Amino acid sequence: MRTFFPLTRRTRVALAASGLALAGTAGWLAHAQVGGERGIAPVAASRDIQVSGIEVDVQADTGLEAREEAWLEAQVKAWERLDGPDLPESRIAGLVSAIVIERERLGPKRYVATLGVVFDRQRASAFLGDGGSAARSAPMLLLPVTFSAGTQLMYEQRKDWQRAWAEFQSGQSRVNYVRPQGSGGESLLLTFGQTTRRSRVWWSNILDEFGAADVLIPIAKLRYTYPGGPVEGTFTARHGPDSEFLGSFTMRAESPDQLPAMLERAVRRFDAVFQTALAEGTIRPDPTLNVQTGDLNPAIQRLVDLGRSLRVQDERQEEVALEPTEASDGAISAAPINRPPPEGSVALYTVQFQSPDAAAFGAILADVRETPGVRSTGVRSTAIGGTSIMTVSYSGSIGGLAEALRAQGFTVQQGATALLISR
Repeated sequence: MRTFFPLTRRTRVALAASGLALAGTAGWLAHAQVGGERGIAPVAASRDIQVSGIEVDVQADTGLEAREEAWLEAQVKAWERLDGPDLPESRIAGLVSAIVIERERLGPKRYVATLGVVFDRQRASAFLGDGGSAARSAPMLLLPVTFSAGTQLMYEQRKDWQRAWAEFQSGQSRVNYVRPQGSGGESLLLTFGQTTRRSRVWWSNILDEFGAADVLIPIAKLRYTYPGGPVEGTFTARHGPDSEFLGSFTMRAESPDQLPAMLERAVRRFDAVFQTALAEGTIRPDPTLNVQTGDLNPAIQRLVDLGRSLRVQDERQEEVALEPTEASDGAISAAPINRPPPEGSVALYTVQFQSPDAAAFGAILADVRETPGVRSTGVRSTAIGGTSIMTVSYSGSIGGLAEALRAQGFTVQQGATALLISR
């Protein structure tokens, strides 16, 4: 016999408060995962011509006069770096759209600075030609990784390396960078672990989300010798879902205050490495990321053709083995071999499967495709950490498909028109 105790007003209030506390805790946890100081919006890409790192040191009667003379000197030096024709200072100044102050020190009669000079492309192209209008690369997703103090960070926190790339003026580069902001859910999706994954299905989903065709990974490994001392940087350029090595170099900042300047120089060095690889044909979209938008790589196509020819040979050998043979006593028998699923009408079935991570997702897809009798597969729903759904084209009944999958080592639950498989 059950006994019911009536809930007093105090009890109801306590239960309601407990429920609100649990809901609040869940909301706080979700906010903690994506909140906080993270995300740096990249600057707008301009096609103007920028020359950085111009050193000037000018003395005059006043500090303001020294700065004006230094800016004119920087404009002339920047024009010389571009191999522009001889022009008067006033004509060169008319081509300049902006002066970027990278570092400066203004004294009573002296001005020392490192400046950047931005020339308007439309006006300067009349003297420089159209050499800067070369074709750009396909959209490349940029994933800047920082190694520091035993951690590997990308967008989980605001870092100087991410800021350097966000502030990089990429409009004049031949590499078409796609620079995520890194705020909100992007900080959960784009992590260092992503750069170690090899699943093409997982990578295709990431690239489609950002409208990119491939990925570039600039890695900055920073070593602080001692607090307030020099910072040593080892920089490595990688490309593609297989993290192919492109190049490496080292730099040194004499103090943490000089670290941002060192990272700015490293970004320009990376851009030069990427542009060189683009010119050599090393940086180009990986055809395995989306084989439906173009022709397969010739090497991959040869492997596919070889697999098809071997499959035809196996089928012919099975047909010969199944032909009746005369035994020694005159009886007719057939060779004892494992027969494939019976050939018949091809049907389309739905198969659900658990996909805890990208590796399991790719492995299950590969095993199902290799199941005898399976003609093709297609992904209907991808849920990493949940239940994904695929469609399977099979030459036989759903019961035959279930038995074939069990032979592949799956645990199969059969429905009327669908299957649920697991390892």
